[in-house]
Amino acid sequence: MDNAMDNRTDRLEGKTAVITGGTRGIGYAITDALLRQKSNVFLCGTRQEGVDQAIRGLKSRHRGDRVAGRVCNVRNYDQVRTLMLEAERTYGGIDILVNNAGIGIFGTVEKMAPEDWRATVETNLSGLFYCCHEAIPLMKKRGGGYIINIGSLAGRNFFPGGSAYSATKAGLIGFSEALMQEIRYDHIRVSYVMPGSVETGFGNSEASQGGPTTWKLSAEDVAAVVVNLIQSDPRSLSSRVEIRPSEPKKQ
Repeated sequence: MDNAMDNRTDRLEGKTAVITGGTRGIGYAITDALLRQKSNVFLCGTRQEGVDQAIRGLKSRHRGDRVAGRVCNVRNYDQVRTLMLEAERTYGGIDILVNNAGIGIFGTVEKMAPEDWRATVETNLSGLFYCCHEAIPLMKKRGGGYIINIGSLAGRNFFPGGSAYSATKAGLIGFSEALMQEIRYDHIRVSYVMPGSVETGFGNSEASQGGPTTWKLSAEDVAAVVVNLIQSDPRSLSSRVEIRPSEPKKQ
């Protein structure tokens, strides 16, 4: 039993992860959790100030030089390519990719601005494709890896005003299922995580480890799922994980 637990921990030590949207919320919590497991993490965000602040905060909590990052808008293919190449140069390769970057713009189809539709699709779907497209060859060079896509229960539970967001999160499910079958024999596992209501925000992800302050999930709850997936034995694959508040607010 103890040996099995030791092996789970060893699966993350020294591995390199790229986390998109890693400067706050769920992405920041995942970064923090992987650093606790002695992984290297290369994160990105859309603002230099946010990237710098996140890295300072993480370095103050974890010894060594195991976290770095750069500005990257995943809607921009050239920026994504640069992100992956810089992560490889910094830590020698990429073993893990967590596609966490995403936006939610809500409104009826009639009233939603076309530019808001495009921003949602380009971030939540095109950005997902760009990151996987660039990371997969680098993972193959390492002999395998793990891709985790952060989705949402909104990808199958639809609601008025959520057409753009739900469409992209449903698309993430189809993309992940197909990708999982494409690269499984390259020793690259693919999972997608579908959280329900999460109390997010940079301040929340830096909160004490006492858990969420409301009935909602905490960012750390989602991070724990991600770490457990990566630590699982390579012979197994939990390709889809749904996580929701155990006692949601009553309607």
